[in-house]
Amino acid sequence: MKKTNIGMLPEHRKEVAMLLNTVLADEFALYIKTKKYHWNMGGMEFISLHKFLDELAEQQLELIDEIAERNLHIGEYAIGSLSAFQKLTNMVEDDEAKDVKEMIANLVNDHETLIRYLRAHADEVLDKYKDAGTNDYFIQWMEAHEKIAWMLRAHLS
Repeated sequence: MKKTNIGMLPEHRKEVAMLLNTVLADEFALYIKTKKYHWNMGGMEFISLHKFLDELAEQQLELIDEIAERNLHIGEYAIGSLSAFQKLTNMVEDDEAKDVKEMIANLVNDHETLIRYLRAHADEVLDKYKDAGTNDYFIQWMEAHEKIAWMLRAHLS
């Protein structure tokens, strides 16, 4: 592959790639949890929540692809192994079947965790690493997760 010269120092690209790979790991862990809840939920709201979680999972797959490709845009490597995801993720695994309210509350918490991470690092990628493109993505992804968290919280009302 040709050497990348996009106006970012190589060490800055590596630092941004680490941030992106952490978001990628978080998004992948959240995708898995969303699908698990989609498969294992029941109750009176089953049909609507089953469809809703499936739609969320589809959105997450699109974000996963976008995040991984952003690493490639800046000339870096996107992680893709379960062990790498486990090392970097901020998400807490949940191996037990839960009732629907607990599932939704867990998803709200995970989306808010990702929102906080993106918010904490959005300015860093712009100010410290001079990467306006990744800053823009972080803001877009943060806003997408804010909307999802709001929609999930509405189910808990």
